[in-house]
Amino acid sequence: MITLDQLVKGQEAEIEHIDTDQLPLKLIEMGCLPGNSISLIQKAPFNDPLYLKIDESHLAIRKETAQHIFVRLKNKK
Repeated sequence: MITLDQLVKGQEAEIEHIDTDQLPLKLIEMGCLPGNSISLIQKAPFNDPLYLKIDESHLAIRKETAQHIFVRLKNKK
């Protein structure tokens, strides 16, 4: 398991665990929940913020927030 900020552009993963005490409620409402698919679309300069796709939603989050989201990489077929 790695944190979301460690993904590289184009990698897909599944959210395994979130630190709910450190995550804004808005992210949870937008689908940032264990079991959902997530992929990194782009990193801004200096790697902050991160532009992500969670299921069918697109959003940008700060790197410090991404460090509280734990993911498991999906196997490529």
